[in-house]
Amino acid sequence: MTTERLVVIGGDAAGMSAASQARRLKGAEELEIVAFERGHFSSYSACGIPYWVGGQVPERDDLVARTPAEHRARDIDLRMRTEVTEIDVAGGRVRSRDMETGTEGWTGYDKLVIATGARPVRPRLPGIDAPGVHGVQTLDDGQALLDTLAGTEGRRAVVVGAGYIGVEMAEALLNRGYEVTVVNRGEQPMATLDPDMGRLVHKAMDGLGIRTVTGSAVTAVRTDASGRACAVVTEEAEYPADVVILGIGVEPETTLARAAGLPLGAYDGLLTDLAMRVRGHENVWAGGDCVEVLDLVSGRERHVPLGTHANKHGQIIGSNAGGGYATFPGVVGTAVSKVCELEIARTGLREKDAREVGLQYVTATIESTSTAGYYPGAALMTVKMLAERRTGRLLGVQIVGREGSGKRVDIAAVALTAGMTVEQMTALDLGYAPPFSPVWDPVLVAARKATTAVRKAGT
Repeated sequence: MTTERLVVIGGDAAGMSAASQARRLKGAEELEIVAFERGHFSSYSACGIPYWVGGQVPERDDLVARTPAEHRARDIDLRMRTEVTEIDVAGGRVRSRDMETGTEGWTGYDKLVIATGARPVRPRLPGIDAPGVHGVQTLDDGQALLDTLAGTEGRRAVVVGAGYIGVEMAEALLNRGYEVTVVNRGEQPMATLDPDMGRLVHKAMDGLGIRTVTGSAVTAVRTDASGRACAVVTEEAEYPADVVILGIGVEPETTLARAAGLPLGAYDGLLTDLAMRVRGHENVWAGGDCVEVLDLVSGRERHVPLGTHANKHGQIIGSNAGGGYATFPGVVGTAVSKVCELEIARTGLREKDAREVGLQYVTATIESTSTAGYYPGAALMTVKMLAERRTGRLLGVQIVGREGSGKRVDIAAVALTAGMTVEQMTALDLGYAPPFSPVWDPVLVAARKATTAVRKAGT
């Protein structure tokens, strides 16, 4: 029996899910699996880092789903602190370097999985690489930030950017007793929402004591005599900082793939087919934050870096690399987050997205409560819905509200995946009891209003 070798680049969600699934399908006598990870940790929840930094998750290891030793016990040769520096597609091999010893060498493969993830956006600005400036993408990043916080007497934090990472880190630092300023170049926080919904997030952040500066681009990070970051500078003002967090977003880490001549899309993410196989390469797969995926609503490729997708990609890649068959049809762009008690959710297209792909649309926005209005603890929520102008097809939903609001976006995610119209949504048989929902769920109320808007637009 000939033993094949599967090489995996990246030891987190997509990479190790692929390795584990391939191992379930084929034993070590049929398939040797070698995985390379440059960091200190494998199979961990990067999404949980803000909650570890903020203290809600007490220990770093609580975020680790499976340790390197556990992977090795399942006949996966996981090589930690080892960086892949080159992919030789024609030769079927990768070059790696042991980051502790500097030893380099080539490893051949029959099948290759690229799961190199994403890297924080780090604009080229004076002082951006100074001590005290942190991106937060990996457990190593989180540990470095906590080390800085432990060694800093000051209590002033500036977060650059107000996307998911930015608002979650603002909450984490607020929970640690810091005076928090968020500086955002956009019109409102959370650019994944329309500005009118982002305005609700802005108001809530101000109410929590988070100073939120919008429409202001950072031009530099000022450093003190020791070279450490001490302030964030914009064209209009300067904001003192004992620690600076970069929450500007992430971009695909495809440096290796680009150098190897593999196909990249408009967002610099790897392009794959439905089986997550890199286009034009029979035995090379890619998944997680380094790929672009099909948006089922717009019909275009997008970069959507989420742990949910990465784990699914890994399962599909592992099935295919292990001799089975599976496909990943695409995404609708569902995401949920929070800042303190405020829940923020979206799925589908924003108004900007709809315009960019040439869709005509109507919108409907409603205010409701998460439970029956008379039930104790009823919390306010706002739901915005987009529908295609003539057909009434659901295009997107955004929700901002208190407890019980965010996960309602899943209703819309299912409706988007099924290609439902807003009128069809009004007939959905959703669960009802006063502690859980008004008799008309807020998502259905928005669907009714959107249905009316579609009818009016057609007259």
